[in-house]
Amino acid sequence: MSLWELFLIAVGLSMDAFAVSICKGLSVGRVGLRHALTCGVWFGGFQALMPAVGWLLGTRFQGLITTVDHWIAFVLLCIIGGNMVRESFGDGEDEEVSASFSPAAMLPLAVATSIDALAVGVTFAFLRVDIGPAVGFIGCTTLALSAAGVWAGGCFGSRWKAPAERFGGIVLILMGCKILLEHLGILVL
Repeated sequence: MSLWELFLIAVGLSMDAFAVSICKGLSVGRVGLRHALTCGVWFGGFQALMPAVGWLLGTRFQGLITTVDHWIAFVLLCIIGGNMVRESFGDGEDEEVSASFSPAAMLPLAVATSIDALAVGVTFAFLRVDIGPAVGFIGCTTLALSAAGVWAGGCFGSRWKAPAERFGGIVLILMGCKILLEHLGILVL
């Protein structure tokens, strides 16, 4: 997997955390560096942790499903991406985000926004991705985008939340299609 492909996946995975960070920024009266770093560290940390866990699980079963690994990667990325696109068209009324940045408030958000990364980690195992640099890159990308999301939420409001989720979903779907087409020999890059 090239650095460019990893970057696209990292950005796609970060969009849920970015959207929630925008909401966190909206919930705070005055956004400070502490708010941005808190979101960045929580979301970036879990976005790095979950693919590593998924990769560990995937490597345990890799030998059993090597012949269909590209189909699994395609289906997982398309489901995750499709779900993100679908959610981006929702009315958003059911998503109330607390103004608290305490561990009790941040932990459920960090876990919820990184579940997709667990499935991508399984995909990484099938694609034999070097997991250390990959999770570091995903974590740092999410940290930066989440911190920026808090600032954006504080400055610009919620109009960027849905487009961010939609963009992330489309990127993941396209990456899934690329993986499938490459393994089928239809696309050679």
